[in-house]
Amino acid sequence: MRNLRSFEIVEYVKQRKRCSLDELRKHFGVSSATIHRDASALVARGALMRLRGGLAALETPAAEEAGLASGSWRDRMDAGRAAKARIAEKAARFLVEGDILFLDSSTTVGTLADLLPKVHVRALTIVTNSVSVIERFSSFPPHWVLIGLGGPYDARLHAFLGQETFRQLERLTLTKAFVSAYGLDDHSATTNHENQAVLLSRVLERTPRKFLLVDRSKFGRSGLYRLAARGAFDEVVTD
Repeated sequence: MRNLRSFEIVEYVKQRKRCSLDELRKHFGVSSATIHRDASALVARGALMRLRGGLAALETPAAEEAGLASGSWRDRMDAGRAAKARIAEKAARFLVEGDILFLDSSTTVGTLADLLPKVHVRALTIVTNSVSVIERFSSFPPHWVLIGLGGPYDARLHAFLGQETFRQLERLTLTKAFVSAYGLDDHSATTNHENQAVLLSRVLERTPRKFLLVDRSKFGRSGLYRLAARGAFDEVVTD
């Protein structure tokens, strides 16, 4: 299900935190079979969580108790650490002298940032909206350049995201982008965060070489918002 109603259902549930399928059926004027089908698709994508007789937004306490919320940034950083380390080691081989890199706020790309001080590159510029990468920069070689994209702070992504972030990006030139995704199917890389999708789509449009860093659990699943076509990436780096 990739239609306007899917977006409207997610926004409707987010505004109310949780609601019944019967309420959704009446609000959207569809049959019981249709709303059950829509709900199943959204739950499968990780956009919402299922409650008995209804749906809930992922950030609600009920979702956190069920272990389905995205969790804190540090919790996500600890998850799958070995796979992320393997991916980061492979990705680091693509760096060359004089690169202007965009690093996103994902924990997989954050693991790549951990490796950067060990890369034998004298000149490197890093552009990022990730608070974690910005915090790491004091341990990087002192002659490297950091450009932090500001704007409203998103606690779930531990990053700056918003219209101001988008405006700052427009002034910059990039040579390579390293990004991650919630899912990668036969057609697209996707995320469940709307503002993240907007930012990364703009990054990928203006960057000559694009690298998608995803572990094997991301394959075959789909988020709500499209980042780019699968074929848009020069390399898909995985474990």
